[in-house]
Amino acid sequence: MMEKLKHIVPSEKATLMIDSENKLQFIVDLRVNKEVIKREVERVFETSVKSVRTMITFKGEKKAIIELEEEGKAKEIGTSLGIL
Repeated sequence: MMEKLKHIVPSEKATLMIDSENKLQFIVDLRVNKEVIKREVERVFETSVKSVRTMITFKGEKKAIIELEEEGKAKEIGTSLGIL
């Protein structure tokens, strides 16, 4: 996909978050911060980001949970990426 956003998380929980909370989950590069993640999502998917939360997984990967401003946009992006 791109180097800052490695890939979308294709789990059942991530799919439920897309449907109910308008949030996407991505595995991202360990070196990027929330502001860089926000700008990259806004640039790639051409949508406004409301908030970004990050965490390190048990596998040592950095996961970002991105809440989008526009209602239903997460579902649209999830469908275009083939996880819905």
